[in-house]
Amino acid sequence: MKAFIFPGQGAQFTGMGKDLFDTNTKAKTLFDTANKILGFNITEVMFGGTAEELKQTKVTQPAVFIHSVLVAICQEGQRPALVAGHSLGEFSALVANGALSFEDGLKLVSQRASAMQKACEKNPSTMAAILGLDDKVVEEICASISDEIVVAANYNCPGQLVISGSNKGIEIACEKMKAAGAKRALPLQVGGAFHSPLMEPAREELATAINATKFNDPFCPVYQNVNALAATDVSAIKNNLIAQLTAPVRWTQTVQNMATAGTTSFVECGPGKVLQGLVKKIAPTAEAVSL
Repeated sequence: MKAFIFPGQGAQFTGMGKDLFDTNTKAKTLFDTANKILGFNITEVMFGGTAEELKQTKVTQPAVFIHSVLVAICQEGQRPALVAGHSLGEFSALVANGALSFEDGLKLVSQRASAMQKACEKNPSTMAAILGLDDKVVEEICASISDEIVVAANYNCPGQLVISGSNKGIEIACEKMKAAGAKRALPLQVGGAFHSPLMEPAREELATAINATKFNDPFCPVYQNVNALAATDVSAIKNNLIAQLTAPVRWTQTVQNMATAGTTSFVECGPGKVLQGLVKKIAPTAEAVSL
């Protein structure tokens, strides 16, 4: 059984999508549509922008979404049995399984990027990658920091967990993680504390947009970040998508559950190969490739 999986923010690179634009009529049409929806020429930034330009949240999230979706839908004769996406990638997954149109998905991603940027400016905050500790130890240390917000944010694979919270809270947590035996406790160069309670203003804003958007019955299940479980019910999909901004990304559990359900091949759609590497650590007997 084949699953399509979609990366999140951070996988972008200069030149992404240009090969599709140059060789695929469907892709060129959707790129033109994207420029009109966003109100600026994102293709110029994707194809020739600097790394700094691509890092802007208003560019990064739509760019990764556009590239990921086009990679998936431009594959003739390839159709997944199930889908999943890491954080932002969940929106790409929902276009790939028919729950969202490309246009509506892009509008939501653009609104998500804007809402998250505003939340970051309101509550200066950050994230850090913790390597070499059990998830339970990381969770216990986060819970022990009572005066600051610090939570587990991304369960990427066994031994790799990203935490999220206030600047001071992350600083304290990193020291505690090192003292507990972490191989590394590395602050990340990100705009804010994604997938934490500090994203509540963004969650509220995105909830309004999601509830106003038409979702369709998908042709295959999506395994969602919030609970790592398969969903086909439109109402459940929307509620989980709203909750995602302040809840952790349970990628380890997602891949484990997809493998248990019979997935033998994970196909990464979009820029980079990060998810392939994570899949190989979580489900080593499964095939992990990219389109």
